[in-house]
Amino acid sequence: MPAPLLDRLPQDPDPDALFEAFVDWATDEGLELYPHQEEALLALVTGSHVVVSTPTGSGKSLIAMAAHFVALAQGRRTFYTAPLKALVSEKFFDLVRVFGPDNVGMLTGDSAVNPGAPIVCATAEILANIALRTGDGTALESGHVDDPVVPGADAVGQVVMDEFHFYADPQRGWAWQVPLLELPRTQFVLMSATLGDTSFFAQDLTRRTGVEVATVTSVERPVPLTYEYVVEPVHELVTRLVETGRSPVYLVHFTQKDAVERAQALMSTTVAGREQRDAISAELADFRFGTGFGTTLSRFLRHGVGVHHAGMLPRYRRVVERLTQRGLLTVVCGTDTLGVGINVPIRTVVLTSLVKYDGQRMRHLSAREFHQVAGRAGRAGYDTSGEVLVLAPEHVIENRVALAKAGDDPKKVKKIVRKKAPAGQVNWTEQTFERLRDSDPEPLTSSLTVTHAMVLNVLARRTGDPVQAMRRLLTDNHEPEAGRGRLVRQAVRIYRSLRQSGVVDRVRTPDGRWTVRLAVSLPEEFALNQPLSPFALAALEVLDPTAPSYALDVVSVVEATLDDPRQVLVAQEKKARGEAVAAMKAEGLEYDERMALLEDVTYPRPLAELIGHTFAVYRRTNPWVADHVPSPKSVVRDMAEHGATFTEYVSAYGLQRTEGVLLRYLADAFRALRQTVPPEARDEAFAELLEWLGVVVRGTDSSLLDEWERLAAGGDVAGEEPPPPATLSGAPRALRAMVRGALFRRVELVARERWDELGALGDTDADGAAWQAHRWRDALDPYFDEHDELLVGADARGPHLLIVTEHPDRWEVRQLLDDPAGHHDWHLDAVVDLAASDEAGEPVWHLVDAGRL
Repeated sequence: MPAPLLDRLPQDPDPDALFEAFVDWATDEGLELYPHQEEALLALVTGSHVVVSTPTGSGKSLIAMAAHFVALAQGRRTFYTAPLKALVSEKFFDLVRVFGPDNVGMLTGDSAVNPGAPIVCATAEILANIALRTGDGTALESGHVDDPVVPGADAVGQVVMDEFHFYADPQRGWAWQVPLLELPRTQFVLMSATLGDTSFFAQDLTRRTGVEVATVTSVERPVPLTYEYVVEPVHELVTRLVETGRSPVYLVHFTQKDAVERAQALMSTTVAGREQRDAISAELADFRFGTGFGTTLSRFLRHGVGVHHAGMLPRYRRVVERLTQRGLLTVVCGTDTLGVGINVPIRTVVLTSLVKYDGQRMRHLSAREFHQVAGRAGRAGYDTSGEVLVLAPEHVIENRVALAKAGDDPKKVKKIVRKKAPAGQVNWTEQTFERLRDSDPEPLTSSLTVTHAMVLNVLARRTGDPVQAMRRLLTDNHEPEAGRGRLVRQAVRIYRSLRQSGVVDRVRTPDGRWTVRLAVSLPEEFALNQPLSPFALAALEVLDPTAPSYALDVVSVVEATLDDPRQVLVAQEKKARGEAVAAMKAEGLEYDERMALLEDVTYPRPLAELIGHTFAVYRRTNPWVADHVPSPKSVVRDMAEHGATFTEYVSAYGLQRTEGVLLRYLADAFRALRQTVPPEARDEAFAELLEWLGVVVRGTDSSLLDEWERLAAGGDVAGEEPPPPATLSGAPRALRAMVRGALFRRVELVARERWDELGALGDTDADGAAWQAHRWRDALDPYFDEHDELLVGADARGPHLLIVTEHPDRWEVRQLLDDPAGHHDWHLDAVVDLAASDEAGEPVWHLVDAGRL
């Protein structure tokens, strides 16, 4: 059925009719437009560009909705862009509910859903690449998933850029600037709560397009804010806020570690009464918390304290949001990801610091960062006012507490040893707070750059003279004069490398002028998906499909093209170095020798030499990949080789605080493997591994894959298999992979005669008797009387050594040991309980025998 808003499309879309139609719809929805929303709507229906600079919670989403409505009524194609894929997909589902699934599509690089729709939600980079290829936004080639058009309509008739302050981002800001430069026939709606002075953008848009710009500003918030600098211990402040009805309180930290530690500290503070805690327990009755951080979070929540940060599993973040929305959580400890949007009503924001690490150094917050976070306090429909409190540094609070204890006794006051800020630490004061509170957001500055991908996008499909188009992009942009010179020099270097590689040629036009044209064909999804996916396809061809490790090698090639999960790799390197130090100490190496050798110890990087050499060869004929470098790593492969469950892997590397980072990486790897590896490059072992990975991700937290499956179901993603089954018994290949991994981990420990570690695994037999260290030793130590070693290479984990007999309720599994003589007459026998495995989401089995056949 069509969405209600579509029913309001007037037959004659004149400005008055459009204005009235949208206002009538909003009224029927129980929404009364604020004056600045009406101002924006009037500008939209008359075709003006609109710059919306209004506080958080002032209804910018409704202005975006109105923009799409106007464009749809006028037959123009409209794009919504946001900086994060999560925000893009969230907006996609919101718009589907209002405009109907046939009228809304999404392009994120991971997925192409209904790409020919008149309303498209996309990341900023996707739109920027389209703008580079088309110039005026109307010359897209039909037939491409990444370049769909609506016949007879402008390809990009309107663009709504949300969170436009990302324009100033040093790494990604180019994607917000390029559409403004390259789409002169497009209506723009630029929105953010922290734009600062927007006069430059208004003047520049008018100059480029000949269309007026309406700047919609409002300093009045629907929910007014108050600001205060607080010198008070956190637990006392939280208690006071809760008791005086100024919750929910969001305690903002600038590291995930600090947020969790603050939640732990609040466990000694009463933030929720008995009735409230009982209501929380009732709400959580059917919610499944995993081990690790899940156990910790469950304890926090039942006390009335929430934690929310990007490193958590999505289902944990959602349960915190749900409890807060229902008024059950009065305190949430989190990070400044709040500034990008968090789906919880917040009455009071408490910043625990005005200093953050930006990846290079510790520094004070910018005014924009301060106001982005502060603006989340007080939500329309929930609060009549909001509060922003900034805590003084810890040493200042401790000094105040000491003075208070001393009272009026001058002797006690004299004895106080006043604490100072830690040496080398960036400090902040009440003056820092006042400066940030009273300052407007900093002016947005250009951060345009030139890459191989940008140059080739212009050359690839641009009609007319691409050289002239590139010259205009380099010399008529938002950079200062010196910056434009830098861009020209970058472009010249890139052009020379492309010509030397034979990718472009100089040719004469019919009128005798010299120009540049492509001499090769670019991949169809060039620069719109994983930039190294075409390289991964080429690298797969150099692998040996007959090698026992082939499936794992395919995984390593694809993993090298994914973004690094930094926290996971740091943990891997830390563990590798710890093990290396222990081994070197056992060998008696001196400290200096150990430190020198540690320089070469890093996280696992399988096939690094092969991938590096293959990339060097590939780059010679595909120079556009020069802006990217493969990054060999082993996360999926590491889990598969060690047969680790998600929980075991988190525990092994101490990733409890950042298990969400691991899960998102695994989900990204699953999608990349499904989309990148062609059918002819897959064998049975790879199919088994792929199904295992899908089950691991879905069994840990199904939301990431469920969302992607929903999107892909409506998209044009060729060759997709059905989603992985929800139960292990329904995914026999995945279950086989898990069982093989678990048993082979025991084989590896046997090979090293680690009897104590085997006993610590907690295995039991069918009667529940434990397989302790002495039982393992008695059963398998005699193996080494017959053989010098137990092989654990790729052949040893092969399918021919794992014998599975399937029954309706159980599997009987035999893992044969790989001895040098090839007799294969030693074994481990296990029985897998299928019903229990389905309930647990991981194999539940008993080790029934081990020894010689």
